[in-house]
Amino acid sequence: PLIVVPLFPQYSSSTTAAVFDSLARQLAHCPDIPELHFVRDYHQFEPYIDALARSVEHHWRQHARGERLLFSFHGIPESYQQKGDPYAGECLATARLVAQKLGLHENQYSVAFQSRFGRQEWVKPYTYKLLIEWAEQGIRKIDVICPGFATDCLETLEEIAIQNKERFIEHGGETFNYIPCLNDTPEHARALARLVLSRQPDKQ
Repeated sequence: PLIVVPLFPQYSSSTTAAVFDSLARQLAHCPDIPELHFVRDYHQFEPYIDALARSVEHHWRQHARGERLLFSFHGIPESYQQKGDPYAGECLATARLVAQKLGLHENQYSVAFQSRFGRQEWVKPYTYKLLIEWAEQGIRKIDVICPGFATDCLETLEEIAIQNKERFIEHGGETFNYIPCLNDTPEHARALARLVLSRQPDKQ
C-alpha cells in the first residue's frame, strides 16, 4: 500500500487537501493505482503531542521558564473557517493537549495565528498583536513554539524568532525565547514512524 503523510499535523483545505489534490492528479496517470492510505491529520496523535511536550521541557531545562507559553500557528482566512475548515479547532486541540502534558493552567498559555496577509480577516488572535498586548500588560518573559510546522523555516526563524521578537521587545518585553520545531530530533522521527506504522493494513 501507499501511505501518504502530509507534514501538516492540523488539517486545512489550504494545505492537506491541496496535497491530496496533487496526489489525485498524479494517480490519474497511473494504470494500476495502489492501495492508498492518506493521513488526514495527526493533531491529536499521542507520540506527536509527547514529542512537542518534551521539546518544551528540554527548552525549560536549558533556559529559565517564561511567564507564558504561546502556541503560534500559521493562520487561514476567516472565510475558510466559516465554510467549515476545521483547522483552527485542531490547532486549539493540539495546544490544549500539549499544555495538559506540561501541567499548564489556562492562564499560562495562549494560542495565536501568524503570517496574515491581504485585507481580509483571518482567524484570531493575531500573533503579533497578542505579543504587543502582553508586553504592554507587563509580561516580560515568554516562550513561543510553532507546533504546526514540522521543521523550522522562514516563517518560524524570520517572522517569529526575529520580527515578532523585536515587536515584543519594542513594546516593553524583555526576554523572548523561541522553541525550535521538532525538526530532525529522534522524538520527531519516532513519532512519524509510529504514525506510518499505525496506518499499515495489519495494524488497523
